[in-house]
Amino acid sequence: MKGYKDSKWKHKRIVILKRDEYKCRECVRYGKTTGATMVHHIRPLESNPELALDSKNLISLCGSCHNEMHDRITDELTAKGMELIKRIDRINKTI
Repeated sequence: MKGYKDSKWKHKRIVILKRDEYKCRECVRYGKTTGATMVHHIRPLESNPELALDSKNLISLCGSCHNEMHDRITDELTAKGMELIKRIDRINKTI
């Protein structure tokens, strides 16, 4: 992937938002219905470029939840971002 302006990314982003019904998947866990505006790389793109367009590594989030997943200054995952990785890994192992 060449970046977030890349046509492949733009297409994949729409596919993921549609898959997740344009709802923040983190908010849904808590019974809230919040529109998703972001598609988050569960495993960070910088250290996992091979997963850039992997649907299993992408999740629709609202802006608030997206900001809670990683520090926007350092781009390091937060504890919540690390927990998401563990949760997704558990789900993928059962599939």
